[in-house]
Amino acid sequence: TLSLFYCMVGVVLVTGGSGLVGNGIREALGKHETGEEYDWVFLSSSDCDLRDKQAAVELFERMQPKFVIHCAASVGGLFKNMKNKLTMYQDNMDINRNVLAACHHMKVQKLVSVLTTCIFPDSIEYPFESSQLHDGAPHPSNEGYAYAKRMLEVESRLYREQFGHNFVCAVPSNIYGKYDNFHLEDGHVVPCLIYQAYLAKKSGQTLKVLGSGAPLRQFVYSIDVGLLLIWMLFNYNDEEPLILTSNEEISIGDLAQLIVNAWGGNIEIQTFILPTAFNLKYNAVRFQQS
Repeated sequence: TLSLFYCMVGVVLVTGGSGLVGNGIREALGKHETGEEYDWVFLSSSDCDLRDKQAAVELFERMQPKFVIHCAASVGGLFKNMKNKLTMYQDNMDINRNVLAACHHMKVQKLVSVLTTCIFPDSIEYPFESSQLHDGAPHPSNEGYAYAKRMLEVESRLYREQFGHNFVCAVPSNIYGKYDNFHLEDGHVVPCLIYQAYLAKKSGQTLKVLGSGAPLRQFVYSIDVGLLLIWMLFNYNDEEPLILTSNEEISIGDLAQLIVNAWGGNIEIQTFILPTAFNLKYNAVRFQQS
């Protein structure tokens, strides 16, 4: 009965639905009329271990999705990526291959897969395009995760070539927003700095920022990513991955100062030098919401 209901209304299945991007899509739906005629199902890891191919296929057979936005991943910040390169590679390869295989099995009408900033080569000229994705090795600090995400782009493209599936990929820049991971080792830069600033203010100690503070980053809000992914689902059909970002850059030092100001100031910022990840500046594709 449940499967019959899903077939009648049409299902958009969002993997990783409880994460930062998944929740961004959920909140974006309230701001976007497109897609409201479908039943949106947001999956979390508690619903299915997508590393298990049989479990993934059975879930897709039960849900009968017409469209899929694939956000699920084993993710972490710099330290988790550095300590667990093989595990990050294997887990994400399994997740991605199983989701794409399930989409192929169910003949879904459209799949949008979410990639990551760290897939880009460590040493190329900036700003750069998504066509330069495979022009060199990614930064070694997160190569396990990065290569798995690169292969998601490759496999999506090969499915398009061999079977004619409408599989497309999005590359958001550094995402921040509600429902982020604020763990000091597993989180990304914005939530980590927010939490570190909170601890510094609470203890009266300095806010220690890894690196010189000079590297520039581009950030995009999770709900904006959600809006763009919904737009892509119903409008973007090209093979080339689409970069989702703004053209504004901010240094890590200035970002830390903004966060300190939001906490009311009176927190000293201290930088310390270790090898840091690379600077990125993307050629952004801008959209106007109608």
